[in-house]
Parts: sequence; C-alpha cells; structure tokens
Amino acid sequence: MRPIPAILVLAAGASSRMRGADKLLEEVDGTPLVLRAVRAACAVSPEVIVALPAGDTQRRAWLGDTPARLVDVVDRAMSASIRAGVAEVTAGALLIHLADMPEIDPVALQAVVDAWRGCDASILRATAADGTPGQPVVFGRDHFAALARLTGDRGARALLTEAGIATVALPGRAALTDLDTPEDWADWRASR
Repeated sequence: MRPIPAILVLAAGASSRMRGADKLLEEVDGTPLVLRAVRAACAVSPEVIVALPAGDTQRRAWLGDTPARLVDVVDRAMSASIRAGVAEVTAGALLIHLADMPEIDPVALQAVVDAWRGCDASILRATAADGTPGQPVVFGRDHFAALARLTGDRGARALLTEAGIATVALPGRAALTDLDTPEDWADWRASR
C-alpha cells in the first residue's frame, strides 16, 4: 500500500458570489465550514496544509488549534493556492480538497485516501455516486511540477484530461456539492 497523501485544503477564495458574506464561515452542524474541512483533513492525514488569503484574520482564527500548516496566498486565483500548497508538501502525493464542499467529511476523505493507497494510478478523482467526476483529487508526486506551473483560476483541470485516471465514487452528490451563493446555501440547508 502507498503512503497516505498530504491534504491541501483550498481556503483562500474570495467568496465573491456570497454578496458580502464569507461562505467558509457559514456554519454546518454548528461549525464554520473552513474549520470543518480542516478537521476532516486532519482526521485522515498527518500532513495538512491550508491555503488562506494573506492578511486574513477571521478564517485563520478558527484554525489556530489545529495541527494544519497555514500558508498565506496573496493571489486569490485557485492556481496560486495550489502552487503554494505544492511548495510545502513533503509527502509523495497530494489530495486537493476544496473547503467549500460541505459533504466532504472525514468518511469521504478516508474513502478517497484508501482508494489512492490501493491503486497504482498517478491521479485519483472522486466522483458522485452516478460516476460524474468531482472533488477531491489526489495527484502523485510526478504531477507536482505541473501543479507548480498552474496559472489562472481553473485549478488543475488541464491535468484531469489525461488517460489512466482512477476514480472512487462517493455517496450521493458529495463530490459535486459546493456552495458559492446565499441561494446555494439556502437550497442545501432546506434539503438536509
């Protein structure tokens, strides 16, 4: 079995579609989403890195007593967060976890980590139960150089077009559910 990958929690986004609110401080089961995401990551990996906006105090305040390594990101583009995280990794693989996905809990992350450890693909991507590609994604170290060269706000999407990507299905739509607007939050809460 392969070693456990490091986990990079992407939490440096601007929440621009929330019209003044911070989606990562929205509460799920009484816990701010950013803390929930980081706790889930810390439950399954000994190496957790969190990309945060440079100068942010609110998100950072919630993470002070976690064992995660907090990294400041000046540029709010997703690629900047990925580059910053890759620069910090010591593990042989990196699981990229978007902090705004409330249904990715420790059980879901553990399923992804277990699937990664049991396969030999260099990329493993979570899917919804119906097979629709989603998040999180694990990249082997052989992809770190390409991740470190990413630009813009599209994340690692270009790398996910390669052949030979393994997948692991998560329950329901957990791998697809991200909440970017107040309406998304209201709909999601109403459906729970």
